[in-house]
Amino acid sequence: MKPEIALFSKHLQWCAREELPRAVRAAGADGLDLTVRPGGHVAPERVEDELPDYVRLCRSAGSDVLMICTAIEKASDITTEKILKTAASLGIKYYRMGWLDYPADIRSGLDDIKSRLKDLAAMNEHYGIRGAYQNHDGRWFGAPVWDLARLLDEIDSPWLGVQYDVLNATIEGCKSWPLAYDFIKPHIHTIAVKDAVWRKTKGGWRIEYRPLGRGWMEAAVFIKKEKGRGGPVPFTMHFEYELGGAETGAAKLTLSGDKVIAAMKKDVAFLRRLWYETEPGDTTESNRK
Repeated sequence: MKPEIALFSKHLQWCAREELPRAVRAAGADGLDLTVRPGGHVAPERVEDELPDYVRLCRSAGSDVLMICTAIEKASDITTEKILKTAASLGIKYYRMGWLDYPADIRSGLDDIKSRLKDLAAMNEHYGIRGAYQNHDGRWFGAPVWDLARLLDEIDSPWLGVQYDVLNATIEGCKSWPLAYDFIKPHIHTIAVKDAVWRKTKGGWRIEYRPLGRGWMEAAVFIKKEKGRGGPVPFTMHFEYELGGAETGAAKLTLSGDKVIAAMKKDVAFLRRLWYETEPGDTTESNRK
């Protein structure tokens, strides 16, 4: 079974709404990971009016809205229930949450975060949509992966899991990322994919994003493990390397739209080819030379 691949619509902010399905088809993807958050394609307060239009547009063109990306932090947020109810009614199965900060006291912060996640899991179950928290790099909750996995174990709901970001796990875990993957894999709902290298600059070390397969994200090792897990779950493709402004969500580009789509198509094709060519397994061995 092939995985469904979505384009993260942050990188298509320059596209008119009517052009989004064409961009998806031209890139060889199956649908959209649509931003339903402030500054995104759909404004949270207008989700009831705008999200159905995007879904109808995509489906009429032979693609779909495979998931949505939100800024939801808790069930009591003013637009949370409206977003989840609307998305679920349209048959959207997954959404990504917003990121959560740690307070100075990390232990008490975990108690507060667990309470928030537990409430969201209950609301997700009520509406029949699965929430996924992305493990971002940096000083966010979930960056080490172990903390997120522990709370998901304790909450123990199929309606709340992780959008597992392979590169972010690599940034934080380097050679140990397979251990974190093995710990959190029962909770993987969706997968985010991108690539990068570390680059030393005058200002210190920084992350330099690259097209898929040209950084140090161990894609083949990850795919081998993921196929061994019994996937696939939907993938969302992120394009953080220089793409004329598309990488940051710019509304106007310094490159032609065709060049941006061509770059996206190469990444999508790389992921599909790797999925088909890689044999399943469950290994912690690295392919790094």
